[in-house]
Amino acid sequence: MSTPPQNSLVNRVDPTQGSAFSRKMRSLGSYLRQHWVLYLMLVPGLFFLFIYKLLPLWGLQIAFKNYKIFAAETPWKAITASQWVGLRHFKKLFASSQFAKVLRNTLAINFLKILWLFPIPILCAILLNEIRNAFYRKLCQTMIYVPYFFSWVLIFGIFYSLLGSYGIINLLITSLGGERINFFGDQGIFRSVLIFTEGWKEVGYNTVIYLAAITGIDVTLYEAAKVDGANKFHQIWSITLPGLLPTIVLMLILKVGYILTTGFEQVLVFYSPPVYDVADIIETYVYRIGLGQADFSLATALGLFNAVVAFILIVGANTVSKKTLGRSIW
Repeated sequence: MSTPPQNSLVNRVDPTQGSAFSRKMRSLGSYLRQHWVLYLMLVPGLFFLFIYKLLPLWGLQIAFKNYKIFAAETPWKAITASQWVGLRHFKKLFASSQFAKVLRNTLAINFLKILWLFPIPILCAILLNEIRNAFYRKLCQTMIYVPYFFSWVLIFGIFYSLLGSYGIINLLITSLGGERINFFGDQGIFRSVLIFTEGWKEVGYNTVIYLAAITGIDVTLYEAAKVDGANKFHQIWSITLPGLLPTIVLMLILKVGYILTTGFEQVLVFYSPPVYDVADIIETYVYRIGLGQADFSLATALGLFNAVVAFILIVGANTVSKKTLGRSIW
């Protein structure tokens, strides 16, 4: 029998490729059959992701249309029936002095929160970890963690009873001969109230995250440091903080990425017209013009701008962290 030519297609095909692919598919099928319960548990999460995250993306076209909610029988049909206007709403948005103000307020408030509140949970986690009595450590941890479960409405009620015009703090000030301080209506003080109440509510939750990271540090490192004569400060500086660095980087990237999308519920509950100039942020502005003025197209355009900038920020922060520290989310 004559042998096929050397340059034939049959000789150029690797005979092991098909078998390798088949083995991989069989291995994948076997893995899915063994862990089908775990994948079944993913279904509710995927359903939630589709309904609340992916499906609403179809409505982003409202930002490019002159949307009229009553233009059709249902709001969904009204989206299709509305007229395309291109970038008209974005031009109107960027030309508005109100947009510049709310963007400035959003960046200022969230930057101050990161500056003042980001280091506190790290410090609290380190201090709690140094408490040797288990009962007191759990008690302190519970005390700072419980406020996280309070709603902002409840927190506003608590602090209004303390800082309101006839709250405990103002009653104490007037009893000492001073004048009442309008903590919730003074533009020079209101941002400080937001930062303080945010810290009171959120520090405990973030502390637990860093405490969990500390428990993952190898205890033999501390034992070796003690043998070398290192004191507590040196152990924290040389072992604990480097061990926390991946978690710190992760949390900082998330904070920077969400710098335009945090604080909505707090500001909405706490602020009032006298402090709009220093407290009105992007999300509350979207809420007011979208629901208050029924300008859904402009509100959607602002929300889309907010999302795009947040995406750029989180990718940028991740890239900078990866290049400078060698650590990143992905």
